[in-house]
Parts: sequence; C-alpha cells; structure tokens
Amino acid sequence: MIDETTPPRVDSEVGPLRAVLLHRPGNELKRLTPRNNDQLLFDSIPWVDRAQEEHDAFAEVLRGRGVEVLLLADALRTALSDTRAHAAGVHAAVDERRLGPDLADSLRSHLSSAAPATLAEVLMAGMTFEELPAAEGASLVRLMNHPNDFAVDPLPNLLFTRDSSAWIGDRVAVSSLTMPARVRETAVLDLIYAYHPWFRHAARAYGAHSAPIEGGDVMLLSPGVLAIGVGERTTAAGAESLARSVFADGIAHTVLAVPIQQTRATMHLDTVCTMVAADAVVMYPLSRDSLTAFTMRPTDDGSVKVEGPAPFLTAAAEAMEIERLRVIDTGLDPVTAEREQWDDGNNTLALAPGVVIGYERNVETNARLEEAGIEVLAITGSELGSGRGGPRCMSCPIRRERI
Repeated sequence: MIDETTPPRVDSEVGPLRAVLLHRPGNELKRLTPRNNDQLLFDSIPWVDRAQEEHDAFAEVLRGRGVEVLLLADALRTALSDTRAHAAGVHAAVDERRLGPDLADSLRSHLSSAAPATLAEVLMAGMTFEELPAAEGASLVRLMNHPNDFAVDPLPNLLFTRDSSAWIGDRVAVSSLTMPARVRETAVLDLIYAYHPWFRHAARAYGAHSAPIEGGDVMLLSPGVLAIGVGERTTAAGAESLARSVFADGIAHTVLAVPIQQTRATMHLDTVCTMVAADAVVMYPLSRDSLTAFTMRPTDDGSVKVEGPAPFLTAAAEAMEIERLRVIDTGLDPVTAEREQWDDGNNTLALAPGVVIGYERNVETNARLEEAGIEVLAITGSELGSGRGGPRCMSCPIRRERI
C-alpha cells in the first residue's frame, strides 16, 4: 500500500528508491500482431503470460528492497472513480475524427455509464470495431473498417512508465510524446496525476502539450542538474522548453542538452547511459568520446544562456561539481558492447548508490559493474525487452531519499 502521507519527490537518479510507478503488462500487449507491431513500436510479438511473470518478478525485487510499487492500472482505476476524471477519460478515448459523429456519440454514451475499471481497460487496451456497442442506423465507418481494426488504439508502450512522465524535485513533467502510437498515453498520465489522491496537489514541471520531450531522455545527474537527450524522441525545442520551466520553478540550475543518434538503438539518452552511483555511469563505449553537451543556465534577466558544445563527461562533472564522472563500459569488446547495448545493458535502474537492477542476459556488462563495486540485481527480460526497454524504462520513480 502506497504511503499517501509522504509527498512525491525525486532529486537524483541514485538516491534510495522508496516508491515507483510501474505498469504490469496487460491485454494491450495481446493486441500486437505481425501486422501492427512495427506501428506500435515493438520489434517482436511478446509472450504476454511470460512477460507478466517477468514483470511480477521485477516488482518483487523492488518490494524486497523496501520499494513501494504503485501499479498504473490500479492508479488509473482509482482516478476514474472521480466523476470529473471519468468524463475526461471518455473524452480521451473517443476520437470523433476517426469514428464520425454518430458512432462517436454511441461510444461516448456507452463509456459514460461504464464502471471505472471498464473505462480504464478501454483506455489501456483499446477497442476494436467488433467490440463497439451496437447502435441504431448504418455507419459507413463501421462498415468500411475490418471488425478487428482499432476504433480506440491500444497502448502497449504503457509498460515503459519512465517515458510518459518524470519527477523533477517535487514536480512532475508529463511528457509530450513524439510517436503517434504513444501520444494518447499522456492523457492517461494526466488523469492519474490530476485525480489520484497521492498526486492531486502535485505541481507540474512540464505539460503534455508542449514541445516534444520524453522521460527516457531526462536524467537527474545530481540535485539541480539535469541532462536531456535530444534525438529521435526529444527535440531541441523540447529540451529548451523544459530547461526554461525548471529554471523558472527553481528546481534546477543547470541543464545539459545532449545530442544522441536518431536511431532505434539509441532512441533515448537512457539507452546510451544510466547512473549507477552518485559519481558513476554505465555507458555504451562508442558514445564515451563522441557524446557532447550544450550547457544551459538561467540568467538574471530571466533568459537562458547556452554554452558549448563540450564533451558530455566534462560538462557533466563540471555541472555536478565533482572531479570526474566514472564510466563503466557496456560489454568487454566492441561486438559484445553493441549486442548488450541493443539488449539494454546500459538501461539500469538504481535502487540506491551502487545498487542497480539490470537484465540477466547482459552477462558481460553486469560483470563489469560488479568488478567496479556495483551490486547488480539481475532480472529476466526475454519478453519484457521486446519493446526495446530495460529496468529504467519500465519504472517511473516517484519518491527517492536525498543523497
């Protein structure tokens, strides 16, 4: 049970983790087929029962280390018990431009009387034309769509809760997601953060309708210092907008904009590196010397000063006011490094300084971490990883202790 008396707050990547938002894989993954998996951003069709077993084991590792786990589906059902949230949820589910006015009205009427659990399931798992409620009169839209086409798209990427929101200090940044398959996720997170009792009074650090930015690109290097990856999912405008927002709110004094390759293998900054201790990262070796950063800081007149680019590791250490940022390379050789980077070897979740969760299949990277004094809690991810995401991608920390 989540302790709702302690407000959410996250000031770093490695402070002792106390509460986290996860999404247990559900029926939305059963909507994936060879015909639509690319469009829905999955590289293969996951075995859902096994993915659920793997996710349950992941959650148990967290609970075993004293972390409270809030499941997104539970949080959404709780939020939708508020009549205002329920009305907003119906609005988010029904796209009149897709369905046409008559079919849209019929679906709105159906969902308006649905129980919170039923509406939550539609918001997460979607609805096919075959599953739409019966309606009087003919509908060209219904007739011209295959029964298994989506009237409401499923959201299989809800699994990756880091991307759709991120906590910065005592404020939450609701992401402006780039890919069409993920855009509606922000409506789900908006409902949770606006109407769940634990978050009802939480302030926003960023809005879902701002320039594109995703939580997988947002890294809290130390209190007041953010790194933001700019690449396939987060734009330079998004990075600058978030920087201006956190400067105005007084929750950061330095933001590093870090250009990354716009490829599937490096879709977010956290596929290139993650923090494993207060002064250490695990990093893909090919990025070690090539990664750069533009440094943004606020000025007295309310504008933003931009410097650089400079080597990322140098700029990060300077902003963090440490001598250097230690680097632990992914893998032991170039081929292994490339394989384990693809398998999310860099995408670790820190439970405390020097304690991380990683996928067990990244044997060489895990060995390097342990040689460097990092405790690795290895979990199975053969099915969870089919959407290209590791333990950090699958978790949104909502409360960490300060270091």
